[in-house]
Amino acid sequence: MLLERKQILVVDDELNLRRVLKAQLERDGYDVHLAEDGEQALRTLQEHHMDLVITDLRMPNIDGMELLRRTVQLDPELPVVMITAHGTVDNAVEALKTGAFDYITKPFDQAEVRTIVRKALKTRDLSAAEATRSEATVPEEARYGIIGKSPGITELYAVLARVADTPTTVLITGESGTGKELVARALHENSSRRDRPFIKVNCAAIPRDLMESELFGYERGAFTGAVGAKPGRFELASGGTLFLDEIGSIPVEMQVKLLRALQESEFERVGGIKTIRVDVRLIAATNSDLKREIAAGTFREDLFYRLNVVPIRLPALRERAMDIAPLAQHFVEKFNQRLKKQIVGMAPEVEQVLQSYAWPGNIRELENVIERAVLFCDSNLLTVADVPLEIRNGGAVEAQLPESASSRAPESASDGLKEQVKAATSRLERELIQRALDQTGGNVTHAARLLKISRKGLQLKMKELGLRERDERMDP
Repeated sequence: MLLERKQILVVDDELNLRRVLKAQLERDGYDVHLAEDGEQALRTLQEHHMDLVITDLRMPNIDGMELLRRTVQLDPELPVVMITAHGTVDNAVEALKTGAFDYITKPFDQAEVRTIVRKALKTRDLSAAEATRSEATVPEEARYGIIGKSPGITELYAVLARVADTPTTVLITGESGTGKELVARALHENSSRRDRPFIKVNCAAIPRDLMESELFGYERGAFTGAVGAKPGRFELASGGTLFLDEIGSIPVEMQVKLLRALQESEFERVGGIKTIRVDVRLIAATNSDLKREIAAGTFREDLFYRLNVVPIRLPALRERAMDIAPLAQHFVEKFNQRLKKQIVGMAPEVEQVLQSYAWPGNIRELENVIERAVLFCDSNLLTVADVPLEIRNGGAVEAQLPESASSRAPESASDGLKEQVKAATSRLERELIQRALDQTGGNVTHAARLLKISRKGLQLKMKELGLRERDERMDP
């Protein structure tokens, strides 16, 4: 299928620094795009799908801070890493509070850059966007930006109304894709801390040996590569809210320090002796069964009870079937805006198909399905034909073997099935590419953005599928 290398945009007005970062990142297996200032970077972001932006803080025209703000508007989940000199570390910390993922200080260490890049890309892959968040208008009947009228969601509204504007710790549980980050944001934005930082950390994306420095920061010289002091997420969130997603991924040896920070509201940076006090409202989330992990010895019972002051369990989408149609319609409106379509709704049969599916990926999976359906819909109404086959089949994958397959040896049947799967995959890829080109009037660059792959990757795939001639004719 159309699997591509991660796309990274490097923005800096220093030519040598751009070249150095490009060489290192390409050695690490990434596709690198370059921009010499914020204006050029914004044009690149509008024309290409990116997985990460690395930008200098100080640049002519549009500087790094303004680029960060505009990037957050374009794609709130696109991680941005700031490059800063020693004298502008305070500005870099402000960038973190504005929404930057992290920062690196010049002269930077290659190992540090490699670690931050991997962490940022893994965070994007793990958390993406919690599916009920969108730039589309939320229906008026929705509360806290959450769509639904099922009993589980109605109960959630009541809990949010009671605990949002309190300092109480909240533990959000539920399957992946149920909207845990959305609920965490609702708690923050409906509290008196709404104008203070909302700092989120995906604990599953942080290497075990970096967890302490990530949460509590470090002093200069604390370890190899620590060329300067750096605040941790607790410091950055002081006065606001700290959201620890996938809390079950924190190593046991770190859980003791986290417990102390929560109970005493104080800690020391790695390599430091000064005690730092903070005022942080903590919200944690997990899709794991923490009680089972306690029994297995991988999660501390005392930390669990400290986190579980107000438990919120988010129901799986299959448990709130009456909310599927409103959510689907919401996503249709969202992708109408993004993809410049004018789809007015869904046929009744589509709602029946969506409600009969189990949705193991929950709301995130529903959002992805609707995006694909809207992208390839050729009318102003979604029909069952626009819904992916696996959804129509209730999740079952049917493999049609030739009539003579039953008379062959098992090995031959297996080989024949592989060939059919390969051929079906090629047909699907060809269909996706052709539809994307039709949607964009034959513009390969825009088609690549729709398919979320690089332009070069799309050209190679078109050549492989015999579509190269069309590429050269329509988008020279």
